[in-house]
Amino acid sequence: MTVTIPRPPFDAELEPALAAVAEVLPTVTPEAIPAIRESTAVMTEGLEAALAEAGVTARDITISGYEGAEITATVIARADHTGHGPGIVHLHGGGMVMGDQMTGVDTFLSAVVRHDAVLVSIDYRLAPEFPDPYPVEDCYAGLVWTAEHADELGIDAERLLIGGTSAGGGLTAGTALLARDRQGPALAGQVLICPMLDDRDATVSTRQIDGVGVWNRESNVTGWSALLGDRKGGDDVSIYAAPARATDLSGLPTTYIDCGSAEVFRDEDVAYATALWAAGVQAELHVWAGGFHGFDTMAPQAAVSQAAIAARESWIDRVLGA
Repeated sequence: MTVTIPRPPFDAELEPALAAVAEVLPTVTPEAIPAIRESTAVMTEGLEAALAEAGVTARDITISGYEGAEITATVIARADHTGHGPGIVHLHGGGMVMGDQMTGVDTFLSAVVRHDAVLVSIDYRLAPEFPDPYPVEDCYAGLVWTAEHADELGIDAERLLIGGTSAGGGLTAGTALLARDRQGPALAGQVLICPMLDDRDATVSTRQIDGVGVWNRESNVTGWSALLGDRKGGDDVSIYAAPARATDLSGLPTTYIDCGSAEVFRDEDVAYATALWAAGVQAELHVWAGGFHGFDTMAPQAAVSQAAIAARESWIDRVLGA
């Protein structure tokens, strides 16, 4: 397919990275999901060394997910962690169809080190094998487990942050809505990094990023179809699966949202921030000029990536306390 309407240009420093990214993450079709799952496993290569260099430890645990099924979570903390610091529940990206709890966990590694925080990353079950509500309910179960075990984890339950990238951002928003509607656990804030929020494929930005860029329109339709099946785009989709459908965002925690100007999720992310403000929720929004989906992790040395990372870290510092 070709781009049907004009789009904002990619940042000149970012654009050369697109070809390399396409080799690892091509357009996702239903038939290609198994192969892409195998190929994207390389994205966590080098993470063990990064954890060691940061002076943190990682241990896998088994917790109860949706309907009591066993799922895996990884607990990451400074090797010298003592007392009770902030907690971070991390939900990984991957379009609802790929990735595991270590995918993208390094996004929050600096915050773990700076704040002596304890991070719990949830290996929620993936679509299409486990469609909605499995992913978001697994994530909520992970949040509940973390809050209930805060004392033994060394977490101050009053400083519990939740965050994720892409599908993980959408699941973060859905989990925060569940926590609000089920009266807990309490959240100090939510970090929505280029979040996947809307199944309806109806925005200008989804038409602009059609056949171009990272996580294009076809990939996005594949991800939502895997999660929702025939319900995608229809009336029978819950706000927890597709948070953009929520009409009442009151009572949610302070929120950070960022995205690129040249990605599918731009318009739904801007709309979500606007809806949060309309509901009286404190929210900070950044739309980074020329950014494609996940630009800050795929081309971290670019100037716009450095600016995006610095803005996000600054917000985390203000929420968790310097």
